[in-house]
Amino acid sequence: MTTLPDTSLKAWRPPMGWNSWDSYGTTITEDEVLANARFMAEHLKAVGWDTLVIDAGWFDPNAHAHGYSDGTPLCIDEYGRQLPDERRFPSSAEGKGFGPLADAVHELGLKLGVHVMRGIPRQAVHENLPVKDTDLTARDVADTEHNCVWNHDNYGLKRGDAGAQAWYDAQVDLFASWGLDFLKVDDMQTPFFPEEIEAYHNAIAKAKKRYGRRITLSLSPGGWVASTHVDFLRDVAQMWRISDDLWDRWEDIFQQFPRLARWAPLQRTGHWADADMLPLGHIGLRAERGDDRQSRLTLDEQKTLLTLWCMGRSPLMVGGDLPTSDDDTIALLTNPALREVTAGSANNREIVRERLFSEWNVEDSYIGDLIVWTADAVKWADSTPCAHPGSHYGAIFWTGDEPYELKGNIQLQSFVGIADRNRDWTLADLWADAPGTPSDIRIEGEGEDRVIRGTIPAHGALWFAIRPL
Repeated sequence: MTTLPDTSLKAWRPPMGWNSWDSYGTTITEDEVLANARFMAEHLKAVGWDTLVIDAGWFDPNAHAHGYSDGTPLCIDEYGRQLPDERRFPSSAEGKGFGPLADAVHELGLKLGVHVMRGIPRQAVHENLPVKDTDLTARDVADTEHNCVWNHDNYGLKRGDAGAQAWYDAQVDLFASWGLDFLKVDDMQTPFFPEEIEAYHNAIAKAKKRYGRRITLSLSPGGWVASTHVDFLRDVAQMWRISDDLWDRWEDIFQQFPRLARWAPLQRTGHWADADMLPLGHIGLRAERGDDRQSRLTLDEQKTLLTLWCMGRSPLMVGGDLPTSDDDTIALLTNPALREVTAGSANNREIVRERLFSEWNVEDSYIGDLIVWTADAVKWADSTPCAHPGSHYGAIFWTGDEPYELKGNIQLQSFVGIADRNRDWTLADLWADAPGTPSDIRIEGEGEDRVIRGTIPAHGALWFAIRPL
């Protein structure tokens, strides 16, 4: 029996939102955040999208496209805590921080978050600034040996040290005072720093007691994160990445199949393995890498990405600038099935993965992988009734470079179970109204011999609900 999720939990369903990284890198401005917030509120909020995250460098007055400003002065307060760059975020002037911007986002019925790096700004250590509410200084709490190898803004903090905990407490207290709802904390998992992760979790718990604000904690990056950490991660975070940065390349999407297959059975309400941002829509405007472009993924590859993330119950954080993204991308994002499946499914799992060949067992005739997922429809945690009690979700993916016609090997009973294989079922195409290659998915046959038939486009997916009549 599936237990009804607890809506008092933070992130009771996989979060759905927008992140500035794929579009703007470290250079996002207040006006651009608000433009995306207004677009989300008008076009996407009704189908579940509700969070905006300002990614790295919002405190860097020398931020530039295609990289980080290495070693330049940052905007910090007298305790070394990061402050928004007032030129890019003018409402933050006079010590207001992100408070006014958070208010504006909340008025739209949305949530606001920011990205920060593990540790303490090197600038605070070099200036030996005091740690708020202690007799310590930044030099007392800093760990100058365990530093991020790709971003040089911060030193680490002495792991398990009370002074280090005090610095995180003060930083998160400031963020909570601004009204932030979401914190993406980077350089926590590759390598894995359990003491610093737990310290950040503790700081968020203290801020909640003081301000009554529930802040979602998202951990990055995710290269080589072992599933043996899952019990610890559930205790301390709501989201954790399971891969390094993902971009608009088919090979990046392909690599996520085994990762999500490994993590999907471990997903639990309020605690989500995260397959990374969705590189969809208008990206690369001033990003870390690549030129200004609409996503290079084909529409069928984009549908595959969204289908896989939903069947794996990964958070959905789109990276494209929403107001300037193409209409087809927005049409994909407004599909109500995205929220329906991420919020209202259980027992999500990969059930078939086969390497296929044009000639039997001839290695150099390999043409692609056929991958099948299933899940059960359940009542949503917010008491919204399950639209179709007793239904099941299915997805059939094809990784080959040419379309593939299903030949009758995928049996209906693989999705509904042996006990129900002779019941009357109907099939609903969850991408029926979406742009891209039209689907001809259907059920054929009689009784226990019924099979799923259809043609899967190159790098494509058939996504469907099987509902009892």
